Amino acid sequence: MPVFASARDLRTHLAAPRRHGQRVALVPTMGNLHAGHYSLVKIAREHADVVVASVFVNPTQFGPGEDFARYPRTPDADAAGLAAAGCDALFMPTVDEMYPGGTGETVRVSVPGLRDVLEGAVRPGHFDGVATVVAKLFNLVQPDAAVFGRKDYQQLLVIRRMTRDLAYPIEIIDAPTLRESNGLAMSSRNQYLDADQRERAAVIHVTLQRMRDAVRRGTENLAAIEARANLDLEDAGFRPDYAVVRRADDLGVPADGDLVPLIALIAARAGSTRLIDNLLLAE
Repeated sequence: MPVFASARDLRTHLAAPRRHGQRVALVPTMGNLHAGHYSLVKIAREHADVVVASVFVNPTQFGPGEDFARYPRTPDADAAGLAAAGCDALFMPTVDEMYPGGTGETVRVSVPGLRDVLEGAVRPGHFDGVATVVAKLFNLVQPDAAVFGRKDYQQLLVIRRMTRDLAYPIEIIDAPTLRESNGLAMSSRNQYLDADQRERAAVIHVTLQRMRDAVRRGTENLAAIEARANLDLEDAGFRPDYAVVRRADDLGVPADGDLVPLIALIAARAGSTRLIDNLLLAE
């Protein structure tokens, strides 16, 4: 599997399959890959003839005090894992390739509304960084489709909105969340957890399931369901940033009698490690 640091070289490599009408799918990642990432490659293969993955730890989506410096970087293992998963090419750009004028003065893409709630409220500016880097990747790779995991559900909505509003001719494909045996959503940040924290982190998925079941019963209001979820997380030793039920299409607060798809979302901290997860309530 060829590895490219230059977008120009990658596009040259992709010119031949494009001339033959082959469809290209992109799987954007920040590296330190696990089985959840490799599952995205397999889904991309179902929608395209050529699968390109990118590995880039994007500095503009990390805020002050976040873990950009310590975010694990494992390029050799990532390349080997992607090749084994059937990826056709890897784009591994430098910061200079992605931000030739520097990160401080770069043009930024911002998605109003979605950027400011839940994750956006806890991590101001995060989704501007996400939208900016994904827009750049779309322009540099020029895929026909791109695959994103549902674990980062708000990110998925941000990218869908950006793709629609900027008229990118790209199909956005969402992929289900892969889980550890105890229900913990697979994440590169799970490696920061010690054995006890990893075991206790099963409470996140269990709490989401309880929220789903309570909503389906319809015997409690959403405020009570959310309050109990926060208490359950605290009782398990986590510090929740939020445990909420929202409209699945725009993350708005549901009104009484709303007949729309709902989603439960949790963000909680174990020590210095922050975990997020969600569950569509129709599942």
